[in-house]
Amino acid sequence: MNEHNGREGFSCLHTHTVFCDGKTDIAAMCEAAFARGFASLGFSSHAPITKKTGITSVWHMKEEKLDEYIDTVLQARKHWKGKLSIYLGLEVDYIEGYCSPVDADIRALPLDYNIGSVHYLISPKTGEPYNIDEYPENFGNVLTEFGNDSRALCETYYNTYNNMVRDGGCDILGHLDIIKKNNERYAFFDPQESWYKECLVTTADLIAAFRAEAEKTGMATGSDHVPVVEVNTGAMIRGYTAEPYPSVDMIALLAERNIPLVLNADAHTPDHLGGKYAEALQCMQQSGHSTMVFFEGRQNGKALWRETAV
Repeated sequence: MNEHNGREGFSCLHTHTVFCDGKTDIAAMCEAAFARGFASLGFSSHAPITKKTGITSVWHMKEEKLDEYIDTVLQARKHWKGKLSIYLGLEVDYIEGYCSPVDADIRALPLDYNIGSVHYLISPKTGEPYNIDEYPENFGNVLTEFGNDSRALCETYYNTYNNMVRDGGCDILGHLDIIKKNNERYAFFDPQESWYKECLVTTADLIAAFRAEAEKTGMATGSDHVPVVEVNTGAMIRGYTAEPYPSVDMIALLAERNIPLVLNADAHTPDHLGGKYAEALQCMQQSGHSTMVFFEGRQNGKALWRETAV
């Protein structure tokens, strides 16, 4: 449990509002979090991408809204001081060759944290970014973009995710295996196949190695980004999957490598806050994780994480 402001409760650092593709405003999300006994709430609007990519997106924040977003979150922090800890974040897309959480404009913002995520891959057909975070009825178009080769799609996804990890700049690694979102009942690939398991092992090894190096160099250089991995219940809440991101298999690999986990809902409405947390905690326990971490702000440029029992 998280203890802030004399309260014990959960938190959510992956929260969207009307500034991007959320369904309500920051004030309503704060009210709901407080009512549910949360100790803290972090806002992570999808960072703007149009100027960098040329992509016109309906679910990313518009560039002209960024300053208002920051001001609104900071005002909420003042309003809830002593009752609910409010944190300012962004979910930042890694699009190979276009944008990354390590970009200078992101690092210049007064963020408490960021979440690095992959929603776009470079299409082998066009050489342009292509959204792979699709609704089930549109996912066939994603496969078509990759020649209906689900293995090629998955391997491209994990290679891209690994490049994001290597680039650095992430505080939280977002929905690590979102590529499985439309794969219920193994519709497109079998996650028990050796090539897919190899993808998971490679990514887990890379995250562990990057964390170890970042911790080592950070002590010498003041580097401030040693990433943790989120356990994200968003797809469970919306009925896409029966397990969180990442899968139980991946959570077990992370446990073997002592990689910290933070629990998030990827909330787009007040009702999402805390959604499926009990089920996700059970997955974590069954996969060998006895602890998780809670965010407690930044100090001297470094994210502060407190470990607590699952």
